[in-house]
Amino acid sequence: MKRLGILFLVGVIALMTACSNSASGGKDFPSKNIEIIAPASPGGGWDLTARSVQKVLRDNDIVDKNINVINKPGGGGEVGWKYLETKDSHYLAINSSLVLTNNLLGQSDLTHDDFTPIATLATEWQALAVPIDSEYDSASALLDQMKKDPKSVKIGVGPGLGNDDHLSLVQAASEKGIDPTKMDFLVYEGGGDVVTALLGGHVDAVTTSLSEVKEQHLAGKLKILAVSSEKRLKGLDDVPTWTEEGVDMVFPHWRGIMGPPDMSEEEIAYWDEKIGEMVKTDAWKKMLENNDWDEFYKDSKETKAFMKEQADLYEELVNNSGLVE
Repeated sequence: MKRLGILFLVGVIALMTACSNSASGGKDFPSKNIEIIAPASPGGGWDLTARSVQKVLRDNDIVDKNINVINKPGGGGEVGWKYLETKDSHYLAINSSLVLTNNLLGQSDLTHDDFTPIATLATEWQALAVPIDSEYDSASALLDQMKKDPKSVKIGVGPGLGNDDHLSLVQAASEKGIDPTKMDFLVYEGGGDVVTALLGGHVDAVTTSLSEVKEQHLAGKLKILAVSSEKRLKGLDDVPTWTEEGVDMVFPHWRGIMGPPDMSEEEIAYWDEKIGEMVKTDAWKKMLENNDWDEFYKDSKETKAFMKEQADLYEELVNNSGLVE
């Protein structure tokens, strides 16, 4: 009887230990340094996101292994994500909606289903802006004109059609019954070139990330007509949301983090715990503020559902845009 009691106690302890290891991601993980892949050159949004995560995790002693950022530019994220596909769970990569649209546009065989969702981290918002002396004093007035004659309004966008800047306006126009395939988009190299074109009078409006036009709006050099956030943004209290302009749309320009295929539940749980801890720190909140990002955290389970929703939305938008037949 005594022997049975001892065996029972040993079994209970083993079970408790297993549960504890599972909840914390497994006692043997991570067993080596962590690599965060920025699938672009240093200096861009993906690189900044990767280095922000690295800094907050490291400086707050959240992860007890070294964390390195490696840049793998090329193919709109394709090179970096292909690299991740071949690695183990000590490698993570920054992503964005391009992991969805590259496939939808026929530019990549990869889909979000080829990777393990870890977290959605933050978002910028999209903005529609016009010259300060524009005849259009509201987003609804601009859309009304495009509904009358889509070709009458020249819209700057960069660095290419099919990105969030472009597709956010595709969605807004579609909501108003405008055929996006008839709209007159002029494509520029990047956000800075788009704003230069607007200030130079080469286009009537631009659709771009808020960070590209915020300072110019505050300086009175151009006017933001609408932002794609759910509510008005701090510091831009004079700028309405698309919803306020009669367009039922909230459009995040999100960035997240994903792992390679076939990560274990224990490894996913580890990152849920660590990144969940990271986003609660003052350092991360300060990072969001400094970069004009909004808090948009979703854990692995929430991110998996979010990616499915986004994939369905982007498929509809890409089809509406006329970029694929």
